[in-house]
Amino acid sequence: MSEGPYILVINARFYEDVADELVKGAVAAIEAVDGTHLIVEVPGAFEIPAALRMAVRSMELVGGRRRFDGFILLGCVVRGETDHYDHVCREAIHGINDLAVQYSLAVGMGILTCETKDQAMTRASTSSGNKGGQAAAAALKMIDVKRGFLPPR
Repeated sequence: MSEGPYILVINARFYEDVADELVKGAVAAIEAVDGTHLIVEVPGAFEIPAALRMAVRSMELVGGRRRFDGFILLGCVVRGETDHYDHVCREAIHGINDLAVQYSLAVGMGILTCETKDQAMTRASTSSGNKGGQAAAAALKMIDVKRGFLPPR
């Protein structure tokens, strides 16, 4: 019997109430497949790619501990009055994609890009949008895809 997946959840805390809902949905999905997780908090969505790279680098340098099977990246960016929103969204998502491709990472991207905070809460809420749960489902599926390319044990 193989053990459940070990997932790193990187959670951007800029909008704390949205972040809490995203995490709640992701954790429920991980636990539903008997997985385990570690949650790392970062200030905002812009910092997610750097934290992801730090995690990947730590797995390269430190032996003797279980490696992460996948990564769930959660955050929220709400459009404001300037173009800051566009830059943060573009760089966060571009950075995540670059790392996922470069290091063959099983990633579930759950960064909400919303017009309003109310829209973000609706999308994050486990009783309506459950985007945290959806990001977890994507990561879990990508773990299966990655495992499908490994030789049998």
